[in-house]
Amino acid sequence: MLQNTTTPSRRVNSRLVISEDVWVCWHSSGRDDVSRVRDMSLGGLFLQTPAQRPIGAATKLDFLVTEGQIRADAVIRHVSRGGLGLKFTALSDSDRPRLAALLRRLRT
Repeated sequence: MLQNTTTPSRRVNSRLVISEDVWVCWHSSGRDDVSRVRDMSLGGLFLQTPAQRPIGAATKLDFLVTEGQIRADAVIRHVSRGGLGLKFTALSDSDRPRLAALLRRLRT
């Protein structure tokens, strides 16, 4: 008899699909770029970009949002033709509440 099994998600925070324009300036592998955020959580985000960077590359992010300055360090965890999946590695105590406020605004 066949059993229907699902693989549990390794994701700690659920991702929010971003339906409005949220942009970040980012720097990785010696290059700067600006990209649209496709989805995001408190743990990371997915950038829509044709740029390719190696998995494991350190990345610095600056969000361009009304909540104020949000800076984060991240590492590239996933690369696809449509963009890059990043995991946050550092977020200052002053930036964390602004990121949470951004996610709250986008949920409404």
